[in-house]
Amino acid sequence: MIAKRVIPCLDVHNGQVTRGLQFGRAEAGGLRNVGDPVELALRYNDQGADEMVFFDITATAHGRGTMVDVIERAADQCFMPLTVGGGIKTVDDMFTMLRAGADKISINSSALATPELIRQGAEKFGSQCIVVSIDAKKTAPDRWSVFSHGGRKDTGLDAVDWAIRAAMLGAGEIVLNSIDADGMKTGFDLVITRRISEAVGVPVVASGGAGKLEHLAEVLLEGRADAVLAASIFHFGTYTVGEVKRFLAEQNIPIRL
Repeated sequence: MIAKRVIPCLDVHNGQVTRGLQFGRAEAGGLRNVGDPVELALRYNDQGADEMVFFDITATAHGRGTMVDVIERAADQCFMPLTVGGGIKTVDDMFTMLRAGADKISINSSALATPELIRQGAEKFGSQCIVVSIDAKKTAPDRWSVFSHGGRKDTGLDAVDWAIRAAMLGAGEIVLNSIDADGMKTGFDLVITRRISEAVGVPVVASGGAGKLEHLAEVLLEGRADAVLAASIFHFGTYTVGEVKRFLAEQNIPIRL
């Protein structure tokens, strides 16, 4: 049985880690500064994280150098795989981050704008390097739509359909972000996670909603996710990665301890 993964996520804004609610909307509380990304990555590395995700939420060409520096420093000191996303629009952008030390590249709005970018990245670097991140929001009783531009623009695409297409184009992994649950600590969206997990033949990482240990177990068991991604519960000291893993192991969920 393949071990489930526990993945802390760092949202990097101008070289610092921030945390917001429901994608940082001002009415939901805006953004809070958390600290230095490399220091946090080292902390989670020491706690036994399976992987680390860095999202450049500044995502501008001007800020690209800052993110390259963060990845280079983290890769030099951490022994877990690193994924980086945010503002990556071309195969050259992917190469820049892989050369800096990233193991995987996460694309979202750029994949929606140019789906062929998924295939190009997979052919150049291998599917295992290409992660498609999907920001999904429930827009009708039985429909989840894909949003772009940091969760602000409804693309009109059905989330399950887009996940299937992304996998067919060569994505080696899907990260499913629930906009409704993001930062709210009320639990993952189990229904859409399970639907996408059952529809695609690649690993699905559940993101958005982790508030207590039971939420993580639920999305791995009921949501059929292959991994859980969380931010607030780790950044603000609610739980360590080790505490999460021990709890999951007690629920008979296969985990790397």
